[in-house]
Amino acid sequence: MPLALLALTIGAFGIGMTEFAVMGLLPDVAAGFGVSIPTAGYATTLYALGVVVGAPLTTALGTRMTRKQMLMLLMGLFVVGNLLTAVAPVFAVMLAGRIVSSFAHGAFFGIGSLVAADLVAPHKRAGAISMMFAGLTVANVVGVPFGTLLAQQINWRATFVAIAVLGVLGFLGVARLVPAQAVKAAAPMGQEIAVFRNPQVGLAMLMTVLGFGGVFAAVTYLASMMTEVAGFAPSSVVWLTAVFGLGMVGGNLVSGRFTDRHMMPMLYVSLVGLALSLAAFSFAAHDKAAATVTIALIGAFGFATVPPLQKRIMDQAATAPTLASVGNIAAFNFGNALASWLGGIVIAAGLGLTAPNWVGVGMTVLALGVAVLAGALERRGGSLGGGRGARSGADERSDADERSGADERSGQVVASGAGAGSGAGI
Repeated sequence: MPLALLALTIGAFGIGMTEFAVMGLLPDVAAGFGVSIPTAGYATTLYALGVVVGAPLTTALGTRMTRKQMLMLLMGLFVVGNLLTAVAPVFAVMLAGRIVSSFAHGAFFGIGSLVAADLVAPHKRAGAISMMFAGLTVANVVGVPFGTLLAQQINWRATFVAIAVLGVLGFLGVARLVPAQAVKAAAPMGQEIAVFRNPQVGLAMLMTVLGFGGVFAAVTYLASMMTEVAGFAPSSVVWLTAVFGLGMVGGNLVSGRFTDRHMMPMLYVSLVGLALSLAAFSFAAHDKAAATVTIALIGAFGFATVPPLQKRIMDQAATAPTLASVGNIAAFNFGNALASWLGGIVIAAGLGLTAPNWVGVGMTVLALGVAVLAGALERRGGSLGGGRGARSGADERSDADERSGADERSGQVVASGAGAGSGAGI
């Protein structure tokens, strides 16, 4: 594994911890600020919306900075946001800190995915992306339970201080291990925007919003669901989040292996499995053993969608992929925000703490329908007029990658292709 890929994984670990840690801290945050559980859920919702807004804004900076410079800037912003969250005197300031840290999220994963994809041979790109995102999934196994335990032993603020420290380590890792590059983080914005003329890009992002959003409909309220419905002690949330994280790690790595060869079938299987798992969770949540198994399945099938969804964007926006790649990260988080918000609505309506699971089922089924439609259009030779150009761009990039194969095998980042010489991203 190239050392630069390790640096990206470290950064992903820190970001993964701050994104998912709230699901184990929600009752503590609510009690600390004297707000309800649905209101405390805005710490997740606004973080996700911050990714959506911040992703295109930070991408615009990429036309003036190299990829390495952008990654370092983003990790610095991440540290500031988490420190602000940790010292917030009132709930509104805590939410502001979440928004600041969220601005680093989209561009880091989008640009980082492009760097990861260019570090390996063309047929290993999805695997490289999944390896970078392994940092995010491992954060759920190690980081999130540790953060929950830290909150229970000290307070929830200590968790965000620890996350800020991880951000510093991520900054140092990028500074030391990611090779210096002359290529800019993004092509001229006109070229970046042009790829959205391909309708398959829009369909891919819609799959992302609906598919991965279904996961967050359930896990945003996981702590409350497990303590008040399943009857677990609050301390059990630590290892339950670890179970969810183990599922994510397994699903991500298995999917990354198969996505390079069977992208759309992998996506179909993942979405079907996720919908069934979420439906089962509505019933399994009343039994401790069944709930534990189902949590792992939600993590596995949920994160198994990530490599195919991100590679789909890479293939369809090959000529200038940065904005599309970062935009797909925004789509993931818009789905998260939408699902968390809808989950809060059904709870507030008195439908019970398990009701958000059905929100997730509905979103996932819709994502599957969009995926089937996109696949059918592509098989008929069509992204409604836009797919051919995207595929030819991917072919051009693949040809360039083959000509520079020796450099890729030696672990160097190679600038190839029309729009900033990049490869992919989530």
